[in-house]
Amino acid sequence: MPELNDLFPMLVLIALIGGFAGVLAGLLGVGGGIVLVPAFFYALQSLGYDGPQLMQICLATSLATIIVTSARSVHAHNKKGAVDWDILRSWAPGIMLGAVLGVLLVSQLRTVTLQAIFGGLALIVGLYLGFGRSEWRLGETMPRGIKRAILSPMVGFLSVLMGIGGGSFGVPLMTLHGRPIHRAVATAAGFGLLIAVPSVIAFLFVDIDQNRPPFTVGAVNLVAFGTVITMTLITAPWGVRLAHAMDPKPLKRIFAVFLVLVAMNMLRKALWG
Repeated sequence: MPELNDLFPMLVLIALIGGFAGVLAGLLGVGGGIVLVPAFFYALQSLGYDGPQLMQICLATSLATIIVTSARSVHAHNKKGAVDWDILRSWAPGIMLGAVLGVLLVSQLRTVTLQAIFGGLALIVGLYLGFGRSEWRLGETMPRGIKRAILSPMVGFLSVLMGIGGGSFGVPLMTLHGRPIHRAVATAAGFGLLIAVPSVIAFLFVDIDQNRPPFTVGAVNLVAFGTVITMTLITAPWGVRLAHAMDPKPLKRIFAVFLVLVAMNMLRKALWG
């Protein structure tokens, strides 16, 4: 059993991270994973759990939290009739396949490489959040056939490489193909479940052979998972109330700047240490 002196600082840091992620999710509608992964990384590193497999733990634990948050989100959106089940059913096999392939790749890579991948993809997401326009279009209907067969595994694969749910790639994909934003957000929550469930099952069998935080099963840290879920349940409604009290658009641009800075710092640490 771990010493209380080892576990208590970890609980406090993770609780703060979970609270912050919950407020952001409620305020800006962004998935928690894109905040949780770098936050887990810096918190666990500062507590002495640095190592070649640290990013695997951060990605897997973030995805585990997404199972719960996405399930709650899909349920809430479905009660309002906003989930496009036809898109979910037709995209599900490819997304799930891509998620499993993502775990297979992540399990073979080390922290430095995964930092570089996360930093590069987060930079793209941050720039889209900051400069993307609602009127941009790649098509008026969702891709089918060969295009869907290529794009659906890519959504699952890239999301696992970042430890995120379906929002960061799914929402832009759907809005760029003519889906209304509220239906895109609702359906992307379903993407999150399709990504997180198979990938977390696979991550439970990944062997972390050195410097594991307490209560880590496979690559999933149960302390961080439970603490973050508890805190986001408490703080996400605060973010929702803040969103109704102010204009979230300038805040989303501020978050985009924050995300770009986090991404660039990840890239810096990966490339230059």
